[in-house]
Amino acid sequence: MDKILVTGANGQLGSELLALSSNYPQFEWFFADRTKITLDNLDLLKTQLNDIKPTIILNCGAYTAVDKAETEKDLANRINDLAVEVIAKYSAKNKVKLIHVSTDYVFDGTSSSALNEEAPTKPINVYGASKRAGEIACLKENLNSIILRTSWVYSKFGNNFVKTMQRLMQERDAVNVVNDQIGSPTYAADLAQAMIKIISSEKWIPGIYNYSNEGEISWYEFALAIKELGGYNCDVTGIPSASYPTPAKRPEFSLLDKKKIKDTYNLDIPYYKESLKNIFT
Repeated sequence: MDKILVTGANGQLGSELLALSSNYPQFEWFFADRTKITLDNLDLLKTQLNDIKPTIILNCGAYTAVDKAETEKDLANRINDLAVEVIAKYSAKNKVKLIHVSTDYVFDGTSSSALNEEAPTKPINVYGASKRAGEIACLKENLNSIILRTSWVYSKFGNNFVKTMQRLMQERDAVNVVNDQIGSPTYAADLAQAMIKIISSEKWIPGIYNYSNEGEISWYEFALAIKELGGYNCDVTGIPSASYPTPAKRPEFSLLDKKKIKDTYNLDIPYYKESLKNIFT
């Protein structure tokens, strides 16, 4: 029986994997929060991996505080790059299947068409740079690994845009949301299901894959969908990013092309609004 180690067990994706895990008793699941897998202590991380002895690793743990990363560069790099290098080395040495989760923030946002896995990367903030460095380390240390790039992740668990909008739309008469950043949301439960489909598949084809829900929208349009499905009586106004400055610059366009993962693993990816409905049920 394969033993699956899920890092970042308390995060959005880890929590969704935990919720799904009982449906897959053919696997032994090991969900590791920060006390069991210490991504910011590399020596301890090596010991922990040797103690757990997984046969599959789903690396969902990451430093994800995009704005805070601008002033915590060393910590972001340790978790998003150096820890990934340790995990990739361990998985290569022990012939462990590794799926590492990355981000659309590896791109600079200047494209005008959906980005495939071969598109050039050029991160524009510390978080994106640390995640791109982690991708490079992963591919260098373990040629047999799979990297899943995803975007705009939300879930019933953790903190995310959808939950923030739900709260604000109930508290306020009006909200402003940026309308010039384009991409597509990812319902973490859909991504978790895709990861399980990959590890359950008879084929393992390493490399980088994109995954997000279908659709091309702005954050403003995403907020409008949340308002509609939640039935909130709140005015939503679109504003330019320049009117909402943040410490970390965001890509203006990071829509992901999902053709590769759909063709390789025969995935049926839901339209973003269909998945968003799950938050309101």
